Amino acid sequence: MTSRRAFSVVGLFDSAQLLLDAIPKVKTKVPGRLEAYTPFPVHGVDEALGLRKSPIGGMVLVMGIIGAASALALEMWTSGIDYPQTTAGKPFLSWEAFVPIMFELTVLFATFTAGLGMLILLNRLPLFRHPMLRSKSMPLITRDKFGLAVEANGEDLDVDAITKILREAGAENIEILEGLPPVAPASPKFLLLSLLAIGISSLVAGYLTYWGIKLFPVAPPMVHMLDQPKLNPQEANDFFADGFGMRMPVADTVRRGALPYTIEVQEDAARLINPLSRTGDVLNQGRQVFANHCAMCHGILGDGKPTLTAAYGAKPANLVSQQMIDLSDGEIYHVIWKGKNSMPSYSADLDDDEQWAVVHYVRVLQRALNAKDEDIDD
Repeated sequence: MTSRRAFSVVGLFDSAQLLLDAIPKVKTKVPGRLEAYTPFPVHGVDEALGLRKSPIGGMVLVMGIIGAASALALEMWTSGIDYPQTTAGKPFLSWEAFVPIMFELTVLFATFTAGLGMLILLNRLPLFRHPMLRSKSMPLITRDKFGLAVEANGEDLDVDAITKILREAGAENIEILEGLPPVAPASPKFLLLSLLAIGISSLVAGYLTYWGIKLFPVAPPMVHMLDQPKLNPQEANDFFADGFGMRMPVADTVRRGALPYTIEVQEDAARLINPLSRTGDVLNQGRQVFANHCAMCHGILGDGKPTLTAAYGAKPANLVSQQMIDLSDGEIYHVIWKGKNSMPSYSADLDDDEQWAVVHYVRVLQRALNAKDEDIDD
């Protein structure tokens, strides 16, 4: 019995069934590693060879979960913390709006894991120096033959004994593949030439890309975002019946974080209670809002003497009159919210706190211009 140094001994079989029948016969008699080569997938080969279940499914699952979690964390940070935006009234951390990007990153992580994990980690490819690629059996295996190889597993193969076992198992042709010499470390010259080739390729690619963009700045289907159809503020548009491009909010739209105001009659608002305390900060806020929105019509003192010219035909209410003093805070708030006569609604311009602060400031004006004896300090 002779022993030669070899990478593997390959036996060829005429059918898949012969290969399946031969695997258990050979497996119990040789110490080396068995590998099967078939022109198409053969059911049962993995179990016969004793290969473990592929971990690719678990790898894809784990990386898919990591991709989804990464997308969720990224979107929660950008849309909810770093640059919060309200979209269609949704909360800042609305996971429903994040689903498309979560799906995309799940697929991205899972796809790369499946492809690269299978090729590089599990199959250890590409391996262009594999002896099987240069064997005479490979052209036959890729057509209609089935190969069973006994590969060296760190030890020398008993080629004669393995050949005899394969023939007894039904192999017609036997091929012995010699092992290749180990790969020598890359020489400095090879590394230098590789870096030079990479550098030249990068320069050529950058140069061609630059001139490609210069010569063809816009090429279908590529369209620059600056050139896309859009409506500028205050621009007319024939698509809408009124000809305006800017649209009013949808009727009965409720501002985010606010409750709808359902009171229609001023007297019914009498039950409302001012939620703000009469503090210095609240009064200063009310004075500022009054000066910006109310003083031009009602006067700086709220006495109904506007700063407008006679061309202003409306007659503003005297906010410091006894009639106004007798109104409750809720009724004054109702007028600010709904408007009355020529006075428009300020619900879209002032938030709740600003409106209630103005009510407090109106009370200050009323008290100041209708002072009583007990209000005067000794």
